[in-house]
Order: sequence, then structure tokens, then C-alpha cells
Amino acid sequence: MPVRTLDLAEPFFTVRIVTDSPVHRVADKVILLNLSENPVQIRTQRLGHLQSTVVADVELRDVAHAVVVERFADHGDEDELLARVRRSWPSAFDVRQEERLRGVSHYMSPKVWVGQYGFTMYHSGSVPLNVGLHRDHAFCPVPGFREVHTQIVGFGKMQQCRENDVSTLYLEEPMAPGATHRPMYDASGNYPWHQYETITPSIFLAVEMLPDGATPPK
Repeated sequence: MPVRTLDLAEPFFTVRIVTDSPVHRVADKVILLNLSENPVQIRTQRLGHLQSTVVADVELRDVAHAVVVERFADHGDEDELLARVRRSWPSAFDVRQEERLRGVSHYMSPKVWVGQYGFTMYHSGSVPLNVGLHRDHAFCPVPGFREVHTQIVGFGKMQQCRENDVSTLYLEEPMAPGATHRPMYDASGNYPWHQYETITPSIFLAVEMLPDGATPPK
């Protein structure tokens, strides 16, 4: 099935997975994230592995495995959109029970697993967010866990630190709608201390990629 629609962000956005498609036509403005190691051809440009961009009115060629987020730019009143999201999605702390998320204005959509790939949207409602630095992903005990985040609405930044202290910041990547930060993990799946921080109230997509031998959590 070359196109699969994921039920995680309706009625706000439509998320589709496109696989093994020689040509995939997009009309309206969408966010495209390439999950394949093979590049996606966009006219004379090539979109590499775990890179993303905004595209519109174009044919995408050689789409082996990609995420398409539709209707991200269709909301005229962003504050009203985010208020509706807060009424619809539970807090990340209520779902995940991580102490660093307690009392934080951070909300999450349902998570959908497709094979070894997990897809979740998060709404970060405060500036600053103060979601907390972390480097471990305890639900995946097998080495090699990978994750990236793609900005959908608003503006944020991904921060990397030498220690569990924001004052040890050494790399910060600004994120606007359509942007995905560069992968942070090394060849063994080790992460630095890192966190997502808001510039404005925002929504981002988290894509989790499990290594061989790991199974999606229940």
C-alpha cells in the first residue's frame, strides 16, 4: 500500500506515510520528511535521509519511505488551534508519568506505530517550556534507538548540552514549520543531554525508530 493515513492528529492535521512510490503528487502546501536512506527527488533538488522541507504543487519522485503532514498551514487563528488541541490531547505527564514532565504545559496526541516507526505529535504550550534535559529512552532497552522531531506549528529549538544543566549548552538548532533537527545519536544510539525548547507555543512531530530486536511498547 503506497499511501497510508495515520489517525493521530485529526481533526487538526492529516498525516500520511508514503512508501515505494515512483511519483507522488502534492497539490497544497505540506511538510515532507524523508525516512528512507534513498533521497526523494523534488524537481532538481534531493531531500536526504531524515531531512524535511515544505513542498507544494509538485511531483515527488522516488519516494521510498516518507511522512507527509497536510493542512499544517490551513489554520488562520493559531491561538484558537492550540486551544482546541489542549482540549483534545492529554498532558504528556498523564500519559508518560515522567517526573520531568510534571506540571509542564506539554500535551501529546495518540501514538501510532507502523512497523518499527512510532509517530506522535506534541503541543508545547508555554514559553519557556522547561521540559527537562534527558538522554535515555527507557522504553527501548535494545541499543540503537533513534528519534527526530519535525516542527509543525510555531517555532522552537533543539538544545544539546554537555551535562544535565542548560548552562552547559553547546549546540542549538532553531526549528520553523517544516524543519527537522539533525540526528543527535551516535552510531551506537547514544544521545547527549538534550531537550526541545519553545520560542513560541508550538506543535512538533516526534518520529521514533526502533532497532532490530526491539518491539513497540504496548
